[in-house]
Amino acid sequence: MEKAILGLDIGGTGIKGGIRIKGHLEDIRSIPTPALESKEFILETIADFIDTYSHYDFVGIGIGIPGLVDTPKGIVLGLANIPSFQHVELKKFLTERFSKPVFVNNDANCFAIGVHKYGVGKPFKNLVGITLGTGTGGGIVINGHLYSGLFSAAGEWCSAPYLDHNYEYYCSGKFFHHFYNSKPKALAKLALYGDPIAMKAYDEFGHHLGELFKVIMYSLAPEAIVLGGSIRKTYPLFKKSLLKSLETFAYPSVLANLKILISELDETAIHGAVALVDVEEDMVSI
Repeated sequence: MEKAILGLDIGGTGIKGGIRIKGHLEDIRSIPTPALESKEFILETIADFIDTYSHYDFVGIGIGIPGLVDTPKGIVLGLANIPSFQHVELKKFLTERFSKPVFVNNDANCFAIGVHKYGVGKPFKNLVGITLGTGTGGGIVINGHLYSGLFSAAGEWCSAPYLDHNYEYYCSGKFFHHFYNSKPKALAKLALYGDPIAMKAYDEFGHHLGELFKVIMYSLAPEAIVLGGSIRKTYPLFKKSLLKSLETFAYPSVLANLKILISELDETAIHGAVALVDVEEDMVSI
């Protein structure tokens, strides 16, 4: 029987969990994050939430967070929108509490290893995962292994300078907010009805995302780039302009073999957190 693994997605507004067992993610639950409380209070909240899954007798805990992590030690260096959660020894705290192996990583890195392990990225040894939502995140899988870099900061192309800001400003929901004073979902509905302004917005978005893809391709030349996050669902609206932008990439053979894929997984953050444990389990069993 497949062993149960607990995955957690800890964010500034909510803590979400789920159990992967028998090849499926089950029992998805969530609670609000007490973001303004002390780190001690937040740690106890996380532990109490994990306790609600104790009847599964899970073999390990994987955790994704929107911030930087000292991954070997499992120390959260900072967590977006939670002021007190700085330099928190999350792995040590939970390992001592539950006597289970604990793995902590950046949530975009979790997405990348999750789609490689369970999703459309499974056939590829070398891929990049890009999450498109309120912000933009990136994760890297090289030769079948997650590459996190120092403090899980690998793949943070979103922070690199681009035009008058950075890539995240132009390749996330921020673009639609700053330039069109709207949310991606609202503009997508208008674009589907042929609204010219909404269609223009997605054309521009696709162009900027294509420029980001070229940076990724020049640095890593992956076999596949997999899109996640809420904006991935609007891919048909920006696909044409994205591909047009890629036409100026200098190496046609690399471009011709690149696969651009859309993640089909729901709850990708939890899948990715589970994958942190599952990958280690696989290595132990070899």
